[in-house]
Amino acid sequence: MEPEKIFVREKHEWKCGKSFSRTTNLIQHQRIHTEEKPYECNECGKAFSQSTNLIQHQRVHTGEKPYECNECEKTFSYRSSLRNHERIHTREKPYPCHECGKAFSHISAHTQHHRIHTGKKPYACTECRKTFSWSTHLIEHQGIHSGEKSYQCKECRKVFCHSTSLIQHQRTHTGEEPYKCNECGTAFSHTPAFIQHQRIHMGENPYECNECGKAFNWSAHLTQHERTHTGEKPYVCKECGKTFSQRTHLTEHLKIHSGEKPYRYNLCQKLFCYRTSLIRLQRTHTGEKPYQCNECGKSFS
Repeated sequence: MEPEKIFVREKHEWKCGKSFSRTTNLIQHQRIHTEEKPYECNECGKAFSQSTNLIQHQRVHTGEKPYECNECEKTFSYRSSLRNHERIHTREKPYPCHECGKAFSHISAHTQHHRIHTGKKPYACTECRKTFSWSTHLIEHQGIHSGEKSYQCKECRKVFCHSTSLIQHQRTHTGEEPYKCNECGTAFSHTPAFIQHQRIHMGENPYECNECGKAFNWSAHLTQHERTHTGEKPYVCKECGKTFSQRTHLTEHLKIHSGEKPYRYNLCQKLFCYRTSLIRLQRTHTGEKPYQCNECGKSFS
């Protein structure tokens, strides 16, 4: 009887200690250390360490999208993009936050969210060293230093540093509101406003004040609140030197100097600098007194 043949797969090891069952896998891995990129794109000259990465890249030039969603027939250049898209239909959220339990459909969204807990801001401006949690915020900020404004609105000729800013601005002319809340149907023209609105339904208040523990659903609201503790008033009126803790308060104050009175009461045609002044007058006519004393029950307008 012929003895049984035993096949032993040889392990191939590289200088970092990592081992592989196939020589082809070892060769691909070695390129991490050598930084060798033998596969070059004929269109743009970009090079890759693996042939599969070159094939995927070439779809940028050819426009090929071989991966199709079975639900809506939308097509994609990469299999990973299709998988991410399919989670819109399945509502799968495989990336949970270990701090607060919130789950995400994409690893990138999970990574960005985690910075709320860690306070990590990995994107630094080379000009002023200001740091940001997101690369998009850094790009927007850098336009302050460069002063570059290359994107112009055809409607009003206003110019912007970034194409994304122009796209958002154009919605003020078109009235487009592409971001719709699945809970209540409210639509928004900008992603940040949409995200902030969703927190109303979820009851999420991820930004907490270290002084008093009060929580907010938007980082800007926390920043404004913290000034009640620090007394910081960073917004200065160039006319009289008066300082304010919020930009909106400065904007309202400037109307004193400009004489602008944009708020008109329809009953008597009286004009006001401030919206709050208009509301107070309206209450003298309606009799509304929304503020009540907890001690004696007396109401005030």
